Amino acid sequence: MPTPVLGESHDQFGRKIEYLRISVTDRCNFRCQYCMPLEGLPWLPKTEILRYEEIADVVRQLAPMGLRRLRITGGEPTIRPQLATLVRMLRDIPGIEDIALSTNGVKLPTMAAELADAGLDRVNISADSLRPDRVVKIARRDLHFDLVASAKAAQDAGLGPIKINVVVMRGINDDEIADFAALTRENPWHVRFIELMPVGELRELTFDHVVPTDEVLARIRAVDALQPDSGPARGNGPAVYYRYPDAAGTVGVITPMTHTYCERCNRVRLTADGRLRTCLFGDHEVLLRDAIRSGTPLAPLFLQALAEKPKAHELLQMRVGGLRALSQVGG
Repeated sequence: MPTPVLGESHDQFGRKIEYLRISVTDRCNFRCQYCMPLEGLPWLPKTEILRYEEIADVVRQLAPMGLRRLRITGGEPTIRPQLATLVRMLRDIPGIEDIALSTNGVKLPTMAAELADAGLDRVNISADSLRPDRVVKIARRDLHFDLVASAKAAQDAGLGPIKINVVVMRGINDDEIADFAALTRENPWHVRFIELMPVGELRELTFDHVVPTDEVLARIRAVDALQPDSGPARGNGPAVYYRYPDAAGTVGVITPMTHTYCERCNRVRLTADGRLRTCLFGDHEVLLRDAIRSGTPLAPLFLQALAEKPKAHELLQMRVGGLRALSQVGG
């Protein structure tokens, strides 16, 4: 493990942890097949969910320890009231360099400008089809989602670089790979194809539905040549990027199943009920909520969590740490 540097925190394997994903709710206005059961889940009681002031307190205490980048997630974060209030609180914390939002995009046409004014830097939009009827089938809700309208609203508000995340599912939406890639020719957007992660109780999607990244890239290259690209200027994640010749945007791939990237993990997750989860698919977590509410300093708990952060996830062995659905931790 490297010698600790003031203002930096490392886990037991020497990885610098500077990125916190913050789930603000376990609820969602979609029921995507790979993310949440159709009937939903037992929702967290309101008393157990961190208030915005408590979330800001967590970040304020961890920022001096090297926390630099934040991502607001859910469930679907835009359904929690007054989300811009939280963004404004986080923006005021010294040391925080980047605040992003992961959203299904439904509310961006009406919320993008307000969130940008509050200090949000950029957005990731989850979109698994460009066909309205198929969006309804995958999301199992009819909310008239229009990806292009949502992405343009974010672009007009200055929330870039804009990333569009597509979970590829064999026999469900894999015939749209080329259509999604085509969006990057004229738009300065970054379309990332993510390998399906079969999780918890969502057994209707199995390893048979996983489309390996090599196959995704082969389908895109069948349309036109791809050249390696450094990708968006700002980013926290493991995506590898490519570009069509003279395209305005890029195509990215994220490979949790076929090429794990745990050795480069730089993140931890704060659940809506105040648990610091050190691996998306692990079972290790440290409860921060009680410490926040009792006034106990978080630094020792944070260092404890990093000292116990696992080396790698065990998703391929279907060990997902009691995780019933991705919606519980914001993916």
